[in-house]
Amino acid sequence: MTVAVKRIYEPPARDDGTRVLVDRLWPRGLSKNQAAIDYWFRDLAPSDALRKWFHSESRDWAGFRKQYLKELAQSEAGTALAELYRLAGKRGRLTLLFASKNEVQNNATVLKDLLSGMRKPPTGTGPTATRVREARRSPRK
Repeated sequence: MTVAVKRIYEPPARDDGTRVLVDRLWPRGLSKNQAAIDYWFRDLAPSDALRKWFHSESRDWAGFRKQYLKELAQSEAGTALAELYRLAGKRGRLTLLFASKNEVQNNATVLKDLLSGMRKPPTGTGPTATRVREARRSPRK
């Protein structure tokens, strides 16, 4: 499946495929009919603290990505992330929707990278999350 990112304020298009909103809050001034979303995964959004920190004076993109990936490894996001991987495994196009004015550096682009295999998913998530892994240690001397 092809994964795309798009601002929720842009009009829906036929080639958007499955439209998934990945923000915690509903976008201002937009009705549910105008949004035309298929799914809303609030638990995939960054925490309020992380979002506020990123939008403060620092604008540390690498730090944001690192912290956001840690948040995605938590149990609340795990179910939603597994569902997102399931949707991405289907035929057609998946469009991740976000409200941020920054179209390059936002949580939807991090999720797209995960789905495209550009970044390693957090431990315990992803399409192979059900597989049990054993840790092998050599004895200490």
